[in-house]
Amino acid sequence: MSSLSPPPIPMELHAGNRKKLLESIRRQLSSSNRSLDGFVLLQGGEEKNRYCTDHTELFRQESYFAYLFGVREPDFYGAIDIGSGKSILFIPRLPDDYAVWLGEIKPLSHFKETYMVDMVFYVDEIIQVFNEQFKGSGKPLLYLLHGLNTDSSNFSKPASFEGIDKFETDLTTLHPILAECRVIKSSLELQVIQFANDISSEAHIEVMRKVTPGMKEYQMESMFLHHSYMYGGCRHCSYTCICATGDNSAVLHYGHAAAPNDRTFEDGDLALLDMGAEYHFYGSDITCSFPVNGKFTSDQSLIYNAVLDAHNSVISAMKPGVNWVDMHKLAEKIILESLKKGSILTGDVDDMMVQRLGAVFMPHGLGHFMGIDTHDTGGYPKGVERPKEPGLKSLRTARDLLEGMVITVEPGCYFIKALLFPAMGNATTSKFFNRETIERFRNFGGVRIESDLVVTANGCKNMTNVPRETWEIEAVMAGGPWPPTK
Repeated sequence: MSSLSPPPIPMELHAGNRKKLLESIRRQLSSSNRSLDGFVLLQGGEEKNRYCTDHTELFRQESYFAYLFGVREPDFYGAIDIGSGKSILFIPRLPDDYAVWLGEIKPLSHFKETYMVDMVFYVDEIIQVFNEQFKGSGKPLLYLLHGLNTDSSNFSKPASFEGIDKFETDLTTLHPILAECRVIKSSLELQVIQFANDISSEAHIEVMRKVTPGMKEYQMESMFLHHSYMYGGCRHCSYTCICATGDNSAVLHYGHAAAPNDRTFEDGDLALLDMGAEYHFYGSDITCSFPVNGKFTSDQSLIYNAVLDAHNSVISAMKPGVNWVDMHKLAEKIILESLKKGSILTGDVDDMMVQRLGAVFMPHGLGHFMGIDTHDTGGYPKGVERPKEPGLKSLRTARDLLEGMVITVEPGCYFIKALLFPAMGNATTSKFFNRETIERFRNFGGVRIESDLVVTANGCKNMTNVPRETWEIEAVMAGGPWPPTK
């Protein structure tokens, strides 16, 4: 059961996003003495079939289009008149037999009201509409979305339609402005992200309570998906669920098609579950690590508490102006100190930091922006350089924190043979390892703890609400309430 139900979404959220973009692009154009005549034009996502078949894949809107218009249907275009500020949707003209197979063909007025835009036309009227609405001289100017996604190294696809060559187009102005708009979340966006966190937190706890040794990893995935869809109305996940147990938990992005959450886990195994539901395009990204039998061993407690101390210390230090690379180093240092205390490592921790030993145990970045995409935009705008050193080069942003950013805090500690053995054999780092103790952790796997934080005026707020202390996890897995009764 659940205490939650899916909240209605106010379309003012997307109207606010459009207003923010409009103000930003007008500011940019004015500062460079350019005309405010022209249109921002985005092409929404297209519905796709599975390879050559007639099986239509479940559609999920392109993220920039979702951000500005909140449209869930495929094959739309959306525009904003920079001069007047008016918003326009262009919808596909559907064939008559759509009504037989796929449901009612809705009138233009339906989309105008549903999505709170100023005008709605058909896609085949796009040339005529731009020519009629354009108030400037010469050909109408279209600002198209084209730019690099610094997480995927892919480029966003600019809008295209038959006859676009009749217009002036600008491929450079829009992308950096719109990507930056998405970095700072509005209060309405935060409410949706909070719901995605609430239902995902609840689903994680549900999994903890139902897990028993002898199950398959995919059964934990199934329980999570069921709970977040059944009670949260979350048809989409933010990303493919990672349900790793035993030494699979040292595989950072386990759960893909070649490693499909299919191991049978055993008494004594540790589980690392990285799963987040998506609600109205906005995501969550939560990782819980726990023993599948409900009781931490001393070795499991050692590694788990090392990661938890790093997680909590970063959250305590976060506030506007703090640099994210510094937060990553703070997490690394705390984990290395704990490994030294546990006799896994030996020597000077500052020396370990200089030799980048932290990257052996935590090769990924500390966290990433999150919103309409799990790895949200704006990590490396112009002027922010990606670090080059091991571990740090995996950071998805190197920025200073700003109020309104939503960012994950996800330190981890893993025993990854592909990293551990070379480091133990390396002349400069071999001296740090206590080989006898390391042998005990050879097949340990790893621990990751991940929460979603919003940066506030003088700190941050944790949007994730799951048991974190070892005793809290053990109590919940034994059937205790969450949150615990005072």
